[in-house]
Amino acid sequence: MGLGFLLVMDVRDPSGGLPTRQPSDGMPSRQPGGVLPGSALPTRQFTADLPPRAGNFEQRASFTPGELPARGAPERGGLEPRGPQREAFPVRQPAMRPPRPSGRHRRPVPASLPQSAPALILAVPGRDADLSSGPAGELATVLRVDNPAVDVRAARIDGGGYDDPLDLRAVLADAAERRTDSSAPCAVVIPLIATVNPPVTRRLREAVAASGTNAIVSGFINSNAMIAEALHIRLAEAGLARQDRVRLFSIVTAADGVLIATVGGPDAAAAANVTSVLLAARLALPVITASMDSAPSVHEGAMRLKEMGVSRLAIAPCFIGPEATRSDLDSLAVGAECAAPIGAHSNIAKLAALTYGQAISQLDLPVPGDGGKEVRGQHE
Repeated sequence: MGLGFLLVMDVRDPSGGLPTRQPSDGMPSRQPGGVLPGSALPTRQFTADLPPRAGNFEQRASFTPGELPARGAPERGGLEPRGPQREAFPVRQPAMRPPRPSGRHRRPVPASLPQSAPALILAVPGRDADLSSGPAGELATVLRVDNPAVDVRAARIDGGGYDDPLDLRAVLADAAERRTDSSAPCAVVIPLIATVNPPVTRRLREAVAASGTNAIVSGFINSNAMIAEALHIRLAEAGLARQDRVRLFSIVTAADGVLIATVGGPDAAAAANVTSVLLAARLALPVITASMDSAPSVHEGAMRLKEMGVSRLAIAPCFIGPEATRSDLDSLAVGAECAAPIGAHSNIAKLAALTYGQAISQLDLPVPGDGGKEVRGQHE
């Protein structure tokens, strides 16, 4: 007697796991993945009898993609576009100016200047100041090399008058004769001093007025940060301070207190207070200011630092050199080591060039090669 077995197999969708429905009732069969075919999805038909949503639907829908109106043209009901037309504003034409370098390394003085540009005169205090090999001569040489288009000269404020070719009055008269335009300034006179010095400034203005020339007298050469850097370098050269404030190493000969010695009265000592603060930040040492020719004196400043616990004092002369007299230098003998004066430091040359560049930026100078046309502010 044979046994019969009935094998029933359940055919299911391998992807969805659902049984396949046979198309017996007119419905589309389920495709793999459980998604109906796209042809079975209903499509929404838009008829013309549908009500418009807002505004004039016929007018808005009358445009074809290739016939869209231009920007700014009327679009809705013939209304004009809101706001003024952009084309109605005047177009500003750029001014024709000669190219100039920019950035932190830009030149303080233009590379090319017209012949009518004023000369740069370093006014050196002192009757016997050396203008050939001293700090004044070295600074003038550096300025000539860095600015070949500038007529750089050095002159004595307290010279021998017009008979002395190096006197300020004689140099100004010669500079005025070389300029064809008498209405333009013939020179920019810069006093060669590192701090405020009212006596030197007064003698300088008197000499310029006595010359009868049209010259610009600028302020003294000073920038507290750059002067503090120069004093730091001079102290390091004398072995009285570490050379690099970043590397925290110490040297045996370094001082533990600094006295900044100025010349020019109490105003010079007061003006150097900012420099002393910046130098103290560079050295991380106590720094105070004293005057070589008035109060507070160098001796008083040294005693004050001794009271603050300073055992080894260093003196930083805050002057270029020619403005200090022999008696001023003798006042530095207080039993402390002294660094060299600032002298012909590169920072002094930079400050002189910056001062001259600021002065000529306010003048109307013709552009070289532009037919003598004057453009204000072109050398800023």
